[in-house]
Amino acid sequence: MKKHIIVTLCLLLNTVCAWGVQFDKDPSTDKPDVPASVSTAREVFRQNIPAAARQFIGTPYEYGGNPLTSGTTDNSYLFFAIYTTAAQQADLTYHGYLPMARLLKNVRQIDESQVQKGDLMVLDNQLAAMIFDIEDTGRIHLIYTSEKRRQVISFHSDNPVFDAFWLKNLNGFFRLKEVMLR
Repeated sequence: MKKHIIVTLCLLLNTVCAWGVQFDKDPSTDKPDVPASVSTAREVFRQNIPAAARQFIGTPYEYGGNPLTSGTTDNSYLFFAIYTTAAQQADLTYHGYLPMARLLKNVRQIDESQVQKGDLMVLDNQLAAMIFDIEDTGRIHLIYTSEKRRQVISFHSDNPVFDAFWLKNLNGFFRLKEVMLR
């Protein structure tokens, strides 16, 4: 599905360039041009998310634990560790640790059809899981720190708990704002 979207966007952009069509823009929505190297680095960042996430599965839960320093974690530090590790491997810098409430203020909501590796699935009660992998079949793999199980766990969208709990209590899907990665 992701490949189809990318191909469609490339075709559309090539068509617009070939026609020389210029669209009127609202200056308030203009964003600075992102150099190709930054775009590529962000793609590498997303490609690194699965490996970065998998290394933390099974990490013991401890409130305030940072898996990069203490070998324990809570959900906020888990996401920080995954983002930081993937960013470093892509020669980017992740903003830094933020408690969950502050992290959720630095994301933007996206449509379910736009979900990518590294996006968050957030519930009505602010519990969040990170989408760390997406199979070609569309099955998504999620990771979060379970206080009940006292460790980092992963599950996929074919798991019955995905429909019975996660989708039932879904607030939405969210992506880091651009400023969170430099």
